[in-house]
Amino acid sequence: MRGAVDLPTRHRGIVARHSAALVVIDVQDRLAAAMPRRDETVASVRALAAGARELGVPVIVTRQYPKGIGEVVPELADVLLGAQVIDKTAFDCMAEPAFAQALRSVERECALLCGMEAHICVSQTAMSMAASGVRPIVVADAVCSRRDLDRDVALDRLRLWGIEVATLEQVLYEMLGRAGTDEFKRVLEIVKERDASM
Repeated sequence: MRGAVDLPTRHRGIVARHSAALVVIDVQDRLAAAMPRRDETVASVRALAAGARELGVPVIVTRQYPKGIGEVVPELADVLLGAQVIDKTAFDCMAEPAFAQALRSVERECALLCGMEAHICVSQTAMSMAASGVRPIVVADAVCSRRDLDRDVALDRLRLWGIEVATLEQVLYEMLGRAGTDEFKRVLEIVKERDASM
């Protein structure tokens, strides 16, 4: 059509908000208390959840055996309002039927994974998602383990098996797509708030 603007074709690796869901794994009181990088990780998870809310991305939250490990940390309460919450005992979220059903119900091709612990629940979930046809992306600055070595080896191993690893800003700005909008200003404030708290 004459006069039409040619829009660039986006690479299939770029995260699109209409095809993504956010999965917040086990960011719970007692587990978080054992994490040396607790505050940084919680701040990044908070920013991801706030950004997802701003961009209309569905959020699923898991709690590993809450009777023993506790509730989701209070810093996330307001940004997780309305999210589906799944209690589990399996380390691999995909092995929990209620979680698998929740993920199917949001009808998204890509899952952004954050939470605790990187080398156990996050890794097992990411690998099972990949095997089941979901595209997992582990957000490196929004996951942690009690030992940095465990987190670092987990991320290396995930890459070895073809699992994508990205950062919070990468995924938020890919889903955002452009600057100069009110939406951009709100996401920028979310990122600045995270940075100021670290």
